[in-house]
Amino acid sequence: MKCPFCGSDNNHVIDSRPAEDDNSIRRRRICDDCKKRFTTYEKIETIPLIVIKKDNTREQFDRSKIESGVLRACHKRPVSAAQITKLVDDVETEVFNKEAKEIPSSEIGELVMDKLKDVDPVAYVRFASVYREFKDVNTFMNELKLMLSQEDKNKSEA
Repeated sequence: MKCPFCGSDNNHVIDSRPAEDDNSIRRRRICDDCKKRFTTYEKIETIPLIVIKKDNTREQFDRSKIESGVLRACHKRPVSAAQITKLVDDVETEVFNKEAKEIPSSEIGELVMDKLKDVDPVAYVRFASVYREFKDVNTFMNELKLMLSQEDKNKSEA
């Protein structure tokens, strides 16, 4: 850290405390050369996550979009607000833990479906029908058959 007065990088911290917003740290420093004091702020650097949509456009990650999709899928289903919040939190955590700067929306959709499957099968099918853009009843039925065969496989393994 260079002194704003003399340009020297010989300085040390004399006081450190959380800033007013609690999202940064305020540090009081003193220059060892000119003896003047100055303040610096230290913040966590967050990398903006960009979502690559199906049409190849890019936009910033927006948690509320995942939340609204899950809410729509769970409409009039026995799924609590706490379950929805936990699901969205889990998806968001997994997405950010990938530490990528860009992520395809398809990857996010698959994560949501994977988590919804365990919460409520009907909500899963609702979400999948919109996400996978089922064009007809046959593709819808194929997804149901796949889901049922996985359930049967899981029951036989238990």
